[in-house]
Amino acid sequence: MKFGKVLFAAAAATAMTTAAQAGTLDDVKARGELNCGVATPLPGFAAPNAENVWEGLDVDVCRAVAAAVFGDPMKVKITPTTSKERFTVLQSGEIDLLARNTTWTLSRDVNLGFEFVGINYYDGQGFLVNKSLGVSSATELDGASVCVQTGTTTELNLADYFRAQGMQYETVPVATAEEGAKVYDEGRCDVYTTDASGLYSLRSTLSAPDEQIVLPEIISKEPLGPLVRHGDQQWGDIARWTLNAMIIAEELGITSANIDEMSSSNNPSVLRLIGAEGNMGEQLGLDAKWAYNVVKNVGNYGESFKRNLTDTLNIERGLNAQWKDGGLVYAPPMR
Repeated sequence: MKFGKVLFAAAAATAMTTAAQAGTLDDVKARGELNCGVATPLPGFAAPNAENVWEGLDVDVCRAVAAAVFGDPMKVKITPTTSKERFTVLQSGEIDLLARNTTWTLSRDVNLGFEFVGINYYDGQGFLVNKSLGVSSATELDGASVCVQTGTTTELNLADYFRAQGMQYETVPVATAEEGAKVYDEGRCDVYTTDASGLYSLRSTLSAPDEQIVLPEIISKEPLGPLVRHGDQQWGDIARWTLNAMIIAEELGITSANIDEMSSSNNPSVLRLIGAEGNMGEQLGLDAKWAYNVVKNVGNYGESFKRNLTDTLNIERGLNAQWKDGGLVYAPPMR
């Protein structure tokens, strides 16, 4: 009898797991679009262009997942979120995926009920100052007023750094990058701190960008990546392998321009990615050409990086180069 109860409990757990796995993908398909959360405008990562179409490195993750599911990268509803509200809108189900320059930490991964599905930008926290301040190092910022977004790891890193250096500072809290840029530009704080990528993005929006310098110190590790809710393994796998497909495509030399020519390749890894061999799509619950649709419509990781960050903000690959080029970008094999 006890054994029967164990079997029943196991069967019930399996049924619940299966239902959970099917949930988000079915919901997205029934709705006809992906709901994706991004940053409030942060040039290079998520911002509307002149035609009011959202674009950026993080937006490309949203569009890539839409391309994997629908074959159409535009079947996305973009929802800008502040650092304070981003987790709430994901947990509530208002969005299906959060791709918003969010740092992967233990507490967020374990205690908040989320699952990070990869890293699409390796970053670190830095400091932006006006040249008129006359400093060349963060160690000279004792007594400075510092603009910092609330509800972020940036706040905690700032406190740790100044404490370790034995320095004092005054916090000037801001809710969004846009607000922070305005406050900093008006001179209401001496320093702006966030991820270094965000500093370059913010600097491009200021009234006198050439008068601003990013100090050399990087005071933290900030692995930024997209995340989904816990409890839906299939949806997490789809988001994870969509990002991996963009990374692998670059490694294999597959681009949005040449992918149609790759059907004649003799490389099994290429043929698996474009859906000419294997059953990768079936394993994910997607069409065989899911990864083809991602690369064809959005591009590989390098194309996305160049278009959104190098060409617009002059951000070089650095740590975000492919592993074979001395960077940290690396994806597990697709086989």
